[in-house]
Amino acid sequence: MNTRILTTLAAGALLAATTACGAQSLDGGTSGAAAAAPDIVLDQAPTEEKAADVINAITPDKDLAAKAPASLKSGGLKVVSSIGYPPMELFASDGKTPIGFDPALARAIARKLGVKVTITDEEFNSQIPGVLTGRYDFVISSMTDNPERQGQVTFVDYVQAGSGMLVKKGNPAGVTGPKDLCGKTVSVVDNGSSMELAESYDADCKKDGKAAVNILKFPGDTEAMLQVSNGRAQAIVTDYVVAAYKSADPKLAMEAIALEGTESPWGIGMKPDNKELIESVKGALDALIQSGEYGKLLAAWNLDKLAVQSAVINGGK
Repeated sequence: MNTRILTTLAAGALLAATTACGAQSLDGGTSGAAAAAPDIVLDQAPTEEKAADVINAITPDKDLAAKAPASLKSGGLKVVSSIGYPPMELFASDGKTPIGFDPALARAIARKLGVKVTITDEEFNSQIPGVLTGRYDFVISSMTDNPERQGQVTFVDYVQAGSGMLVKKGNPAGVTGPKDLCGKTVSVVDNGSSMELAESYDADCKKDGKAAVNILKFPGDTEAMLQVSNGRAQAIVTDYVVAAYKSADPKLAMEAIALEGTESPWGIGMKPDNKELIESVKGALDALIQSGEYGKLLAAWNLDKLAVQSAVINGGK
């Protein structure tokens, strides 16, 4: 598990020094020697984060910051994600600093609320339990907002994304859509929306009297994609944003195929009874959308097509 403390708590004299170096306090100014309480200092985004300039320019919304839960002000925003799903989540070259759109948005939300943030890497299946036990405030990990998950967490939807497939360059297996998967082997991330989609294609093949889809399940996207590279699987079912990102790497020699009609909202998941936090996150996302900062975050990662017009709670159907 990799944990990165992204902002630090500093008191009066230290704040005066760090502000001069580019860090930013909640009130935008420096604290004098007579300050009675410490101020929150917002660190800069990682240098390898493509949206770093956008994030660093975000200033706290004083109204939202005032209404943020006390736990965020004292302990910071605790975020969990599954790093290794580019361009949504990946590590910088140091192998431990989270970058990508999801960490960028988490940082942006924290700055809008005027709090520090910790991003922890966890295996996908551990994320919702971690939120429900209070270990984390929210999960942002390319997680589809659907009715089943709404029974566990409350979502604030932040993008609208669809599914896709990756096949070997040249598409030797001739896979152009779901019907071409009958009798073939596909790889997926276990217990995610891609697995459910692959299972639905398998059911359709059997219903039509065709050969079943052989589904290989793996804990992470990297392992699933390797099966296509080594020829064990003819395709991987994944999110289209990931497929497009991977296909742009000539070393992988893969092609992306969009699965039409699969678009659905991805959400930031929180404990349902944490109403104050839910409203704070929704308010911060709406503020980022209205200011245009949200659009700039998407553009930095070439994800403009995923944009939503407003923050919606539990929009998955």
